[in-house]
Amino acid sequence: MGGTAMKLVILDRNGTINVHREDFVKSDIEWTPLPGALEAVARLNHAGWHVVIASNQSGLGRGLFDMASLNAMHAKMHKMLAAVGGRVDAVFYCPHSPDEGCECRKPAPGLFRQIGDRYGIDLKDVPTAGDSLRDLQAGAAAGCEPHLLLTGMGAACRGVSPLPPEYPANTLVHENLAAFVDFLLAREAQAALQVAV
Repeated sequence: MGGTAMKLVILDRNGTINVHREDFVKSDIEWTPLPGALEAVARLNHAGWHVVIASNQSGLGRGLFDMASLNAMHAKMHKMLAAVGGRVDAVFYCPHSPDEGCECRKPAPGLFRQIGDRYGIDLKDVPTAGDSLRDLQAGAAAGCEPHLLLTGMGAACRGVSPLPPEYPANTLVHENLAAFVDFLLAREAQAALQVAV
């Protein structure tokens, strides 16, 4: 894990933790968790993992919602996570519209680099999970291990094998966030067994 003891997972938000909407999630009322997603985050926390979100929020730059609305969405998320014993350490987001040419809008790796800087760690092999190509391209460009979830926009890749060539070569595919967490925790347990031997 990049030479550090900290166990970090970077997650997308829309379509990964909460229901994806074609017309954007614009308010806390529209923010609805995917079945089992909050519990999956809690299971990571209980196994000692820190969870951070990296999310494009171009609705801000497009004027579809304001900071107060975004803060309300995240307050709801934090409250609902706490109710199941989970937590997200931080939410890193890109507020820009696609035509602003920023470095933080995924597929650019800027948000991931901010996370690495904030935590003072190398992101090499840090697992990242999301439902879209750009989530994985951004993570892979920062050195993360890419995981595609078949929720949200990822549902379009269900039954597609191999993945289209634009996906990072080492992308692993999971049904949803809970299945991704199952995979991580099983791999961790397996590694611990090998160390014990």
